[in-house]
Amino acid sequence: MPRIAFLASPARLAQESRVRLAARYGDCPTAEADFVVSLGGDGFMLETLHHLISHPRPVYGMNCGSVGFLMNAYAEDDLPARLARAQAAILYPLRMHAVTMTGATEEALAFNEVSLLRQLRQAAKIRISIDGRERLAELICDGVLISTPAGSTAYNLSAHGPIVPLSANLLPLTPISAFRPRRWRGALLPGAAEVVFEVLEAEKRPVAAVADFTEVRNVVSVAVSEYRTVATQVLFDPDQALSERIIAEQFTV
Repeated sequence: MPRIAFLASPARLAQESRVRLAARYGDCPTAEADFVVSLGGDGFMLETLHHLISHPRPVYGMNCGSVGFLMNAYAEDDLPARLARAQAAILYPLRMHAVTMTGATEEALAFNEVSLLRQLRQAAKIRISIDGRERLAELICDGVLISTPAGSTAYNLSAHGPIVPLSANLLPLTPISAFRPRRWRGALLPGAAEVVFEVLEAEKRPVAAVADFTEVRNVVSVAVSEYRTVATQVLFDPDQALSERIIAEQFTV
């Protein structure tokens, strides 16, 4: 019997499911577990991944939320067998290094995306450089984001960015409601690219940077790159592998 740690969102369904599963299969601290089972929706799965950064464990999600793109179907029977058959997707986060108007710095990791968003009524003005070379002198927009392949089906897709297969080693860079240049639809960047966003007219047009759950307000520059020091395994049932879900999402109408 594998050692399993059950983590659940605050939602009633998730909490009740955790009690039943723990009674049936046992429960142990995450640091001692062979597997972590995350009970909730995609948001709680992201919380689980962040919680496990310092002591990585394979994570198997069971959907007790709404969308559940990163989750498997909920079922209480034969859980050890499901864990044994599950296929792993390796996820690497993005690392954000943000500098504020006061000169303070803050770093955070994001498994979905790093986004820059205007704070007030006026559009943001942002300069974009990639690997030390200026690529866009001024983007006037509500915001801009860079996502991981796994996160390309989340906010990136809602902002009309491209979906990227896990094996592509690409990072989508997507504008949010771009005003100028109006027809710029974004770019696909190599996984090793380092992107620097510089906020123009920061006092007049303040911008916040968000890396998953971490928000930094009044930023003047934000550097983002893939952080391969951290690797997380997310487990999926064989017929519902994450790579297959990402491909299937591109044919959803």
